[in-house]
Amino acid sequence: MTENFDTEKARASAWFRELRDQIVAAFEGLEDSQNTGPLSDAAPGRFEVTETKRHSDDGSDAGGGLMSVMRGGRVFEKIGVNVSSVYGTLGERAQHAMAARKGIPGMKDDPRFWASGISLVAHMQNPHAPAVHMNTRMFWTPHAWWFGGGSDLNPCIEYAEDTQHFHDTQKKHLDPHGEAYYPRLKEWADEYFYVPHRGRARGVGGIFMDDHNTGDWETDFSLTQDIGRAFLPAYVPLVEKRRVQDWSDADKDTQLVHRGLYAEYNLVYDRGTKFGLETGHDANAVLMSLPPLAKWV
Repeated sequence: MTENFDTEKARASAWFRELRDQIVAAFEGLEDSQNTGPLSDAAPGRFEVTETKRHSDDGSDAGGGLMSVMRGGRVFEKIGVNVSSVYGTLGERAQHAMAARKGIPGMKDDPRFWASGISLVAHMQNPHAPAVHMNTRMFWTPHAWWFGGGSDLNPCIEYAEDTQHFHDTQKKHLDPHGEAYYPRLKEWADEYFYVPHRGRARGVGGIFMDDHNTGDWETDFSLTQDIGRAFLPAYVPLVEKRRVQDWSDADKDTQLVHRGLYAEYNLVYDRGTKFGLETGHDANAVLMSLPPLAKWV
């Protein structure tokens, strides 16, 4: 495979930026509309936007992106929405961190890569409002290309109807691509977001894929876009419903303990965290997924 895929890279990168802009606007809108219930008298939160830069070992430009973080809002205690496009060469440890694609034929001789994506993690003020994670990405090397990502819901206090809505919305967006996709990606998420040392899932699941390449870039890009498009309608109604509920000290304690589980997963198992650190991306951007406060008992 020798194509540079310049047009495809540009389109993918532009889409991830567009999706980022939609999500940032929607979440600041949630902050503005929180005019009843807990913390409604506080100032609405706003994203702080920082440009991230990545450099190769020789100091040359290796891409970057935008890190957008909101802290201490009415609705969001901490949320990060990152978008990036990075490139360079993959060292041995970085190749290993790819997991699904390590050992690509020809990679040792020509270890160039390009990657672009969006990554989001939201930790909520109200323990009744679920935390959430979303990520979609495209990866290219001279030898292979693929898409990956998904989204999963992480409530500390689960409501069955919320879980159902989240999954139903994702299924609705995936079914036009083939009715086999949703059950396969749901099962993949259940497996991927499992915490072995705790013997449990970190949340109530969602959808996830990695190493996705049918050989038809347009088809695979369209699927990846619809995974991203499913996110806001799957998640925003849950926040709108739960953000007005009162909570107790016991509810907050439950939330902090659950965040400990989330932090453990991201630091021990998450492939994106490992790959980001191994390829020299901004550590603050890579670790923005960690909660502002957590508790272990």
